[in-house]
Amino acid sequence: QVQLVESGGGTVQAGGSLRLSCAVSTRTFGYYNMGWFRQAPGKEREFVIGITWNGGGVYSTDSVKGRFTISRDSAKNTVFLQMNSLKPEDTAVYYCAAGDRWPLDGSSRYWGQGTQVTVSS
Repeated sequence: QVQLVESGGGTVQAGGSLRLSCAVSTRTFGYYNMGWFRQAPGKEREFVIGITWNGGGVYSTDSVKGRFTISRDSAKNTVFLQMNSLKPEDTAVYYCAAGDRWPLDGSSRYWGQGTQVTVSS
């Protein structure tokens, strides 16, 4: 069973930065495409950004381009989401996901429990 554990959420003022981490408990970490989704109150969960199994490809939604970056550390079985220039509309629960499809979508095989990100204006 693959487990994903997110950390690093919190409250930040608009314009600030946060770095989320997702620790993956599997030796097959390198086989999975990884990504981040988010769900704001009253809205459906949406894809944010993803990275291929080998780190060679990145895909993100337009609203975060130039502000969010994703990276993975195979030695630590961890995926990182660096969020800069945060806006109040980035407020959501952020979920880490692992899967075989590319780009990742809502049918991804494994999910974390989520971490809250709140951006105050």
